Amino acid sequence: MKLRKSAAVAAIAVLALTATACGGKEGSAGDKPGGTKPGSSDAPALPTYTAATGVDLDSPVFKKAKERGKLIIGAKADQPYLGFEDQATKERSGFDIEIAKMVAADLGFSEKQIEWKTVDSGVRETAISKGQVDYYVGTYTINDERKKQVGFAGPYYKAGADLLVRKDETAITGKESVKGKKVCSIVGSTPLQEIKKPEYGASVVELAKYSDCVQQLLTKQVDAVTTDDSILKGYAAANKGKLKVVGKPFTDEPYGVGLNKDDKVLREAISKSLEDRVKDGTYKKIYEATLGLSGSDYVDPPAIERY
Repeated sequence: MKLRKSAAVAAIAVLALTATACGGKEGSAGDKPGGTKPGSSDAPALPTYTAATGVDLDSPVFKKAKERGKLIIGAKADQPYLGFEDQATKERSGFDIEIAKMVAADLGFSEKQIEWKTVDSGVRETAISKGQVDYYVGTYTINDERKKQVGFAGPYYKAGADLLVRKDETAITGKESVKGKKVCSIVGSTPLQEIKKPEYGASVVELAKYSDCVQQLLTKQVDAVTTDDSILKGYAAANKGKLKVVGKPFTDEPYGVGLNKDDKVLREAISKSLEDRVKDGTYKKIYEATLGLSGSDYVDPPAIERY
């Protein structure tokens, strides 16, 4: 059974971004993004996914999904180029969405057998542990505290706090060059706490929404914005020709697929899917057709962690 990604040309009137792994409040970008959109005719082609046949896993979660005839996948809906839902068409697009579909196909489920469930950052562990979703893909940082409540397959992407600057910016080349510069982040986020450390010497601007930070960057009220580089890449792609990511992360944020803590069989199946699709080039094609549209070069993901 072959799946073909329909062209997800997002007619985006309002963009909302959440701080995701970093915490923080949701916000609206309030403007139409420029740049190439995932799935559009001028973007690199997304790969196709063939649903595997004869998959049989001794996994409680997998067995329930097979019985109901579909997978319930948790995701973000407000992150352009990562996990975004077009409110007009209800189509989902982005790096995390493609990763989720790729894994589903390897588990034997077609795109038509996926039910998407938007899950906010603050309730991810609850949604997973209570079985409201079969697995979750949405800029979900693997850490020891979360492992007490959920399991993780991966990591499939290594994010890190980075800097978003204007395209013509030459003075800011990394964390060591923000001394005396105005750097914006959102209240309650871990990147805000990081950039406020005396060692950076930055003049920190605290706002409620990343979209407000980006607007101030575009209007030259601040010199840079900081959060996870994956989120910044989405903003860079949405404002192509105006903004860029410096590309020198200074924290580690390994993203994993969240799933039931005790379902080791499903965790291994998902990890194997991620590993295999990196090797055969599918993963790279996904990146280049989504986050790669920001202009950031492809980098191999970190090695799968099995525990």
